[in-house]
Amino acid sequence: MPAPRPLGPDDDLPGLPRRILVAGASGAGKTTLAERIAARTGIRHQEIDALFHGPGWVRRPEFEADVDAFTSGEAWVTEWQYDRVRERLAARADLFVWLDLPRATVLRRVTGRTISRRVRRSELWNGNREAPLRTIFTDPDHIIRWSWRTHPLLAEQVAAAAAANPETLRIVRLRRPAEVERWLRGPFERALAG
Repeated sequence: MPAPRPLGPDDDLPGLPRRILVAGASGAGKTTLAERIAARTGIRHQEIDALFHGPGWVRRPEFEADVDAFTSGEAWVTEWQYDRVRERLAARADLFVWLDLPRATVLRRVTGRTISRRVRRSELWNGNREAPLRTIFTDPDHIIRWSWRTHPLLAEQVAAAAAANPETLRIVRLRRPAEVERWLRGPFERALAG
């Protein structure tokens, strides 16, 4: 069975989603949108970065078991990332919100966020903080470089997730920040109202 076409910012949802993924390049606003969805629905948001990153930016050995534990529940919201768990997340979700924002928008957001976190020395997950800004030139996996490099790969990953789960996974594709707001106020709000 072929995957259905993605829904747009004005298309009604087929029902009330309970297991929700938010996808996008680093800096697209995945966590912000996931938090907004969780606040509006009362569904628990599990920030997946907090499960992945241990002290010193090392992957936590419990990461996959923790993902299995929270996705075994009936309702959750999280970000769709990390190759080790992408397939199982997509197989367990009923709604997949794809923030397919322009590369320039994402780059501006991830740069601003990174600079702000570094200047404020904000603690992220498990004691980790953003590296010194000069590492953008020395670390090929610096978050800004990572976002730039991986942005064009997401469309293929989303298509694969849709093809693997054609009967269970509804995808909503949002291409501009204004479409995110329109979707939240329109189809998402209508689904909540039932």
